[in-house]
Amino acid sequence: MRRRLILMRHAKSSWKSDAVDDHGRPLNKRGRRDSPAVAQALIELGWSPEMVYSSDSQRTRETLELMCEVFQPTPVVEFVPAMYHGGVHEIREAAVGTSADVQTIMALGHNPGWQHAVDWFSGEQQPMSTANAALLQIDGESWREVLHGERTWQLIDVIRPKELKSA
Repeated sequence: MRRRLILMRHAKSSWKSDAVDDHGRPLNKRGRRDSPAVAQALIELGWSPEMVYSSDSQRTRETLELMCEVFQPTPVVEFVPAMYHGGVHEIREAAVGTSADVQTIMALGHNPGWQHAVDWFSGEQQPMSTANAALLQIDGESWREVLHGERTWQLIDVIRPKELKSA
């Protein structure tokens, strides 16, 4: 079965907020515009996630909330606090037990971990600016099987909001 993994960095956040710490920073205007545009691009490419594992920061929550307004059906969402400062290990730990029936997972988080994860999974270095979504695929019977292979995934594309017509 084809497995697809979307590694997405949160949308642009505001540095001019009343948040008491980095974890609580909200999206800015551009972030609120880019989130649904990326969701629409994923739909148009046939890459709607069935399952989302996300950091629990305010900006990832807001990114996901705006994306879920576009996704139909809405994916199952699990917030994973370890993904806030996480990377490959946290993505793998979150997704390894996902049902074999699920074809497409999205992992929503932060840099530098997500940029490193794209390289780890695919062997291709890609800048992961805010709201970028790297689309990776591999064939395998289970998520447990496919999540342990370094540089074995194929990088299909990277969605970049600045390249989208609706963004």
